[in-house]
Amino acid sequence: MSQPGYDKPIAVMLVDDHLLVRRGFRRMLEDDPAIRVVAEAGDGQEAVQIALRTRPDVIVMDFALPGINGALATRRILEEAPQTAVLMLSMHSETAYVRNCLDAGARGYLLKNAMDLELVEAVKSLAAGQRVIDPRLALTASDAVETPKLSSRELEVLQLIVNGKSNKDIASLLHLSVNTVSVHRANIMQALDIHNTADLVVYAIRNGLVTIA
Repeated sequence: MSQPGYDKPIAVMLVDDHLLVRRGFRRMLEDDPAIRVVAEAGDGQEAVQIALRTRPDVIVMDFALPGINGALATRRILEEAPQTAVLMLSMHSETAYVRNCLDAGARGYLLKNAMDLELVEAVKSLAAGQRVIDPRLALTASDAVETPKLSSRELEVLQLIVNGKSNKDIASLLHLSVNTVSVHRANIMQALDIHNTADLVVYAIRNGLVTIA
């Protein structure tokens, strides 16, 4: 992985569903000669595909993305490209959101109103193997909310449940059998100790497991 001080610039990928935001980040980052933006994506699924093709050193990832959220996209990317460092940007300061992203493998978490030079330094720190957590979050072991671990597929099913999709709809979208979706739904509810869909939706949103469509 390229690092500050090396001849090769840090290869960065930008993931945000707003083109103007990506343009602003690109301009900000490429003002520093140690950084080069090599790829961009506008949603979670596209981010996974492009990241696995381009293998950037650092991904600057928005949490709230269309389709699959930044945490699930991070999890999928790191399953095949564990050397990539992900910096999550989010409007959410709640500990559950931070913990969910770190559990997915993100090595950094910044609030989206903490940009400017902070973003450049955060990218350099991640490229150097460090972890970066926004100091305003004050995340500690004592206030961290431990949520049961769900698989990438279960999180994908959960996102579609929150989006109001039926088992039949989910099966069609994910190219699974309805029975397989039913098993995933049952496993999710068992893991979270939740017994109805309404409570499941509330829990998933409150704990940052999904993006609100």
